[in-house]
Amino acid sequence: MTCFAKLLSAMGFSFLLATNASSQTPEKPVRLVHQITVDQLRGDMIERYSAGFGTNGFRRLLDNGLVYANAHHRHANTETIVGHATLATGTDPAVHGMVANVWFDRTTGELNYNVQDPDFPLLGQGRGVDASTEVDPTQRAATTQGRSPRKILTTTIGDEMVLSLGPYTKVFGVSVKDRGAIAMAGHAGTAYWFSKSSGQMVTSAFYMDDYPDWVKSWNAKGLPETYADASWELSADRSTYLFGSNDDAPWETEFPGFGRVFPHPYGPADGKYFTTLLTFSPAGDEILLDFAEELMAAEAIGADEITDYFSISFSSTDYVGHVFGASSLESEDNLHRLDRSLARLLDYVDEKVGLDRTLIILSADHGASEAPGYLGSHRIDGRYFSFDEVDKASGLEALKAEFGTGAELIETFFQPYLYLDRDLIDAQGLDIREVAGKVAEELRKLPGIAYAVSSHDLRTGNVARTPVSQAVLANFHEDRSGDIYVVFEPHWFVADFDGLSVTGSHGSPWAYDTHVPLIWMGPEITPGKIARRVETVDVAPTIATYLGTRFPSGTRGNPLDEIADQVSNRSKEMSHTTTRRELLTSSAAIAASPALGLLAHGLATAQTARTTGMPVEAINYGHSHTCFGAGIPAEGNPDVTIIRHILWGEIQC
Repeated sequence: MTCFAKLLSAMGFSFLLATNASSQTPEKPVRLVHQITVDQLRGDMIERYSAGFGTNGFRRLLDNGLVYANAHHRHANTETIVGHATLATGTDPAVHGMVANVWFDRTTGELNYNVQDPDFPLLGQGRGVDASTEVDPTQRAATTQGRSPRKILTTTIGDEMVLSLGPYTKVFGVSVKDRGAIAMAGHAGTAYWFSKSSGQMVTSAFYMDDYPDWVKSWNAKGLPETYADASWELSADRSTYLFGSNDDAPWETEFPGFGRVFPHPYGPADGKYFTTLLTFSPAGDEILLDFAEELMAAEAIGADEITDYFSISFSSTDYVGHVFGASSLESEDNLHRLDRSLARLLDYVDEKVGLDRTLIILSADHGASEAPGYLGSHRIDGRYFSFDEVDKASGLEALKAEFGTGAELIETFFQPYLYLDRDLIDAQGLDIREVAGKVAEELRKLPGIAYAVSSHDLRTGNVARTPVSQAVLANFHEDRSGDIYVVFEPHWFVADFDGLSVTGSHGSPWAYDTHVPLIWMGPEITPGKIARRVETVDVAPTIATYLGTRFPSGTRGNPLDEIADQVSNRSKEMSHTTTRRELLTSSAAIAASPALGLLAHGLATAQTARTTGMPVEAINYGHSHTCFGAGIPAEGNPDVTIIRHILWGEIQC
């Protein structure tokens, strides 16, 4: 809570805090910033599958929104946490620190899952990751069940809304995936995600000590169990689908009990993979949407003039893409069902908040590759890559002989980083920089590897300036990047998925992985379509410009011209200070609370203090101490109260 908010609350007229929020706009302020992220929604997929859409989901956004048709992530490792954090912070992973879903922590000698945090355990027993049933290898890599956003190194747009607009701005993020919720909620917000081990929505001790009653009630109703013994059925006649005649593609992953063809059975509620199969289908997003509606109602999101932030990240598209591929009947039907969920969500927001009072931003954390089998059916080369035999390649064998190691130099690979056996290298008295450089050189000679570069070369700038190297540099963080960054050739990828071979993947700097939709809809945004290239680092600073808040601390993107120009007049009219001054000096406000008399009296000479640099005496919850704003000397007349300077935002206690 800011000094201003604390002071008003302590003096008994916190009702003014809500009134103060009206300073955002002179007429109808935006009550809600609603950021919608669809995991693995490649930039072309909305239009590709639009024949099965209704009018109130994606089509409503396309018809009434500003569509950036050439939006891209500019970092190389297009993974879930990397993309979500970039959308939330307006900067590159090199700055926000989320360089991969998993990275190797040299201090502990263990792999580190991006949002794991031992200091903040999940609330409730049996709600963490169950390694015996978890098929996501990044989740299984976590060494603790605790979760928090503390490894995100910069502020997010939600954080800046709280800092700029005041403590009563509400910030929430929800997703099936913990990393999809936590990254968007930031440090100042609250995140909820789906626990596959318990079939409930959960959070961690970072955010609260116990669940609100409404969360307990929602979990108690057991919505996931209503899908027991049901199946994912096609939502329309098979003949209406683009891939209606290609249901049983041989390259699709046949997950146990789920099959490769419709209908896909979920099985009994006590089945080993029951909740996992829900996330492999539109059911995961439908469950999340129901929770999101409950959250909006219970937390009164967008219910007053103080702008709130609510992020929802739909995850099913990603799971379906991994198992069946982006070009599959399953992906097509999933998008049709997501369109219905999106229509329901937008209708709900319209009913509770008003779409005329809401800024909607839809994008994705990354795109999607095509299955090598699907590409091959069109005579386009695409393959899976395995590191199992890389150390036995002739070039690597020669290096082992040169360095006299007699053992494998490569310790492990975890997208996108290759890690060398540093203990072996140290024991041989070798220079890690030399070894990494030569290993990278040999890797570049292997089929399927387009680029390999050591962290030392990235650190020292010893790289050619190419689009790929610039994307890798945007992903490089001194303390978190592995020994060698590996970029595969287009349409090549590592396909391991809990011992199975996944159909599709992502994580490259190629256009099919970087291209994502970007649609804005809201007051003062003129519908249209923009063809020029823009980048996802531009999203957060554009939201900040729209609201008139500060940019997130690590921002490297720029406000999008079309939106910045359209709201520039309103942005200039924003003035929290003026509104507070007019509010607190009005006779009606003073009559409402005797305590305002002190403020009004102080304001009468505040401008004198402001121009002469007189000191102030701080009063904070009954404890007197001295606070000084920038440029205010440490001695002078104590009769000028700190209240005046708090009103101008010069002092933060």
